[in-house]
Amino acid sequence: MKIIYRKAEMTDIDEIFRLVEGAVRQMERCGIEQWDEIYPTKGDFIADVRKNELYIGALHNEIAVVYALNKECDAQYRNGEWRYGGEDYCVIHRLCVAPTYQNRGIARMTLQYIENQLKCCSIKAIRLDVFSQNPYALKLYADSGYSKVGIADWRKGRFFLMEKLI
Repeated sequence: MKIIYRKAEMTDIDEIFRLVEGAVRQMERCGIEQWDEIYPTKGDFIADVRKNELYIGALHNEIAVVYALNKECDAQYRNGEWRYGGEDYCVIHRLCVAPTYQNRGIARMTLQYIENQLKCCSIKAIRLDVFSQNPYALKLYADSGYSKVGIADWRKGRFFLMEKLI
């Protein structure tokens, strides 16, 4: 399976948002109340594109995965006992796989792609937060070598702050 990654463009926004809406419905069917109509919004993805921070992975000419990558951290990230605090790092936001492509290893392949992408830019660590009630995401990140370094409590509940040295 060959995923083609590239920066997202404004012309991708409608397809990206349909992907996210489908993923939210799928999470709800699984009892995972992580995202909703308040977050993430189409405006979040538009802002990511404008800042040149949104990426897509395509399979068969359709978007299979989307993610944002930057150095932005919510204030709750201060709760993290970051092991690589002095290192250059990036934060993964809004990683989302289209429901039609879930359970095929797309998220794992995308994490590997991100790690390789960042190594080429001399980035040393990746940070992210994961919803404590999303067993699929928790397994993905644990299996991919991310370590829990703290907690963040947001509107939807508890999230774990995670980090990986790459």
